[in-house]
Amino acid sequence: MVLPGVVTARAFAVLMALIIPSAALAHAVVFPKSSTPGAYEKYVLRVPNERDVPTTRVEIHFPAGLRVVSFGDVTGWKLEVLRDTAQRVVGAVWTGVLPKERFVEFPFVAVNPKDSTSLAWPTYQTYEGGERVEWTSPDTASKTPASATTIATTASKSTTASGPSFYLSVIALLLGLTALGVALRPRTVSPMA
Repeated sequence: MVLPGVVTARAFAVLMALIIPSAALAHAVVFPKSSTPGAYEKYVLRVPNERDVPTTRVEIHFPAGLRVVSFGDVTGWKLEVLRDTAQRVVGAVWTGVLPKERFVEFPFVAVNPKDSTSLAWPTYQTYEGGERVEWTSPDTASKTPASATTIATTASKSTTASGPSFYLSVIALLLGLTALGVALRPRTVSPMA
């Protein structure tokens, strides 16, 4: 017989096992994670400060085939647009101060490539004191993976589940199964005096 407190503790442990990895992977990430070919898309680079000292500089290099057309202002941050010899926007550098336990979002609008592809977003985060973390690894299991966005037609896009919706679905399923287990547990009958 499983006691209700044990079921609740197990459900809580499973819930934490699902939530904690998603928080631990909160590095420099570009959203959305998927878009359509040729679309004008608002992208947002989200950068959390994962150290005890402030982040002072964030640099991103834009993928080939993407045409960046504008940037949003971010209070407290100065933007430098990086261009190639043909004056095409190839990257951006933001300088400012991001304290520990905070995050910042840098918005920009771009025109996606016309064909289906995967866009990698190499990003460099510099902390006060000079430490530089390169979010550039193509290996998603790496400690410093580059964020990626899938460019595909709407039909392909709709068949894949996004990370947050998948986790929420799993959590809802686990909570439902836990509630079912509690509801179906055998009841003990107290003897009458």
